[in-house]
Amino acid sequence: MDTTQSGRFYQRRIALFARIMFLQSFGFAILANILRLTMQPGSSLEVVLADPGNHWHLAAAFSSLLVWFVLTRRSFELGALFWFDALASITPMILYAVMARFDTAPSGRMELILLLIGNLYQLARAVMVPSNARYTALLGSLMCVPILTYTWISEVAAQRAGTGTGALLATSYTILWCLAGIVTASFGSRVIYGLRQEVREARQLGQYTLVHKIGEGAMGSVYEARHALLRRPTAIKLLPPEKAGQHNLSRFEREVQLTSQLTHPNTIAIYDYGRTPDGIFYYVMEYLDGMDLQLLVDLDGAQEPSRVVHILEQVAGALAEAHSVGLVHRDIKPANIILCERGGVSDIAKVVDFGLVKNIESGKEGLSLGASTDTRIMGTPLYLSPEAIRDANSVDARSDLYALGAVGYFLLTGSSVFEANTVVEVCSHHLHSQPVPPDVRSGRALPQDLQRLVLRCLQKDPAERPQTAAELALALRRLAVPEWTQERAREWWASVDRTRIRRAAGERARSRSGSQATATIAVDLKKRSFANTDVA
Repeated sequence: MDTTQSGRFYQRRIALFARIMFLQSFGFAILANILRLTMQPGSSLEVVLADPGNHWHLAAAFSSLLVWFVLTRRSFELGALFWFDALASITPMILYAVMARFDTAPSGRMELILLLIGNLYQLARAVMVPSNARYTALLGSLMCVPILTYTWISEVAAQRAGTGTGALLATSYTILWCLAGIVTASFGSRVIYGLRQEVREARQLGQYTLVHKIGEGAMGSVYEARHALLRRPTAIKLLPPEKAGQHNLSRFEREVQLTSQLTHPNTIAIYDYGRTPDGIFYYVMEYLDGMDLQLLVDLDGAQEPSRVVHILEQVAGALAEAHSVGLVHRDIKPANIILCERGGVSDIAKVVDFGLVKNIESGKEGLSLGASTDTRIMGTPLYLSPEAIRDANSVDARSDLYALGAVGYFLLTGSSVFEANTVVEVCSHHLHSQPVPPDVRSGRALPQDLQRLVLRCLQKDPAERPQTAAELALALRRLAVPEWTQERAREWWASVDRTRIRRAAGERARSRSGSQATATIAVDLKKRSFANTDVA
């Protein structure tokens, strides 16, 4: 069962399964007893009621009733629901196997009857209970254990009496039919589970229809979507109800409010914001069909100096606008800069994810994880400025320039400025170590003035860096580096396999809970605690 499934929905479906199987089992017991009374010579109500097999049949039926009764009386956590799922599936099969052992009715080959019951339970569960194929196969295998046990025991007894066909042969046949039931149920679960996932991803948010998931993080998920009337693609960031505490909601609202103030062409545009009737908060932004700089380097390696200058200049322009209204991004990193094509222009850089923005004028922050902020650093360790590590309150626009210099270093070399095994080691390097020159790290010749500018951005003392993003953008324009032309950009994008990009982005989104060094974190230096606040 996918842990992202709604626990309440899962509980309702298990309860429905238990209820239906009780009704079927109990109804079958009543009808079977009526047939026995009317069609078996010498049968009487006393004989039927005294049959031990009848008792165990009713016990199997009432075990399902018990599960239904409990699940409709109170709510359970997801972990407990897995046990109820197993209980509703396996317990009746154990009781049916005992029924077969003691049944005195002339029912014929009881192992075949058990197979029919077992396959019915498996298929009914596959239809009614949301589950992936692996979990369905596991439960199906456990449900078959009582059937195989009965078959072996009964055939051994029959062989001793000289009437059996061989315990091994009979059990082998039973195994084959059990496997057929398991495979069928598992395939059914996979199909139904996949359809349910598609339905969930195609749900409506007002005028927007979700198409598919682009990425996911601790704060929520990002989907590609389409507006019902405008028909243009958009991206929607969702904050699910289970994550919509006051703290997260405040951060989510602040992110959209601050980002919507910015109109620079290299800052992602915000279109809409709202809340669905079922409590999902969302905001709508322009859809960027491209790749972030982290993925660019992962797929294409270190970039040409002219392209690096082209990208950095655009990002510096976006930061210049943000800084001019008193906003510091605080989480500039390759994954938060998207490279795309817009309006027929290739290699447009877009700055995204303003979830950690700090308003310098008011001192307010986009995230607060406790009562005190004077010992808390926030950002991505590989791109943290020294002052952000020493004193979070001293962070200003020049901290973003340090991070942008680290991004430039990454683009030129394909490696981070500092590499270490732990977050603490990375932070220590930012505080005390000097970067290896990019040409030395990459082993290739690089324009010296570009290299000096990148290293200047990486100075420990903010006063030795460019003092504004506008100053950095001007310095980048003045570099004696060949221009990255639109012709070269279009040629590069024409050679790109878009399917490969989307597949790689999807794989990374599914595994983005990995290294803390590349995730956005908050670190309380006083308590030495780390909180992962990575957002999609």
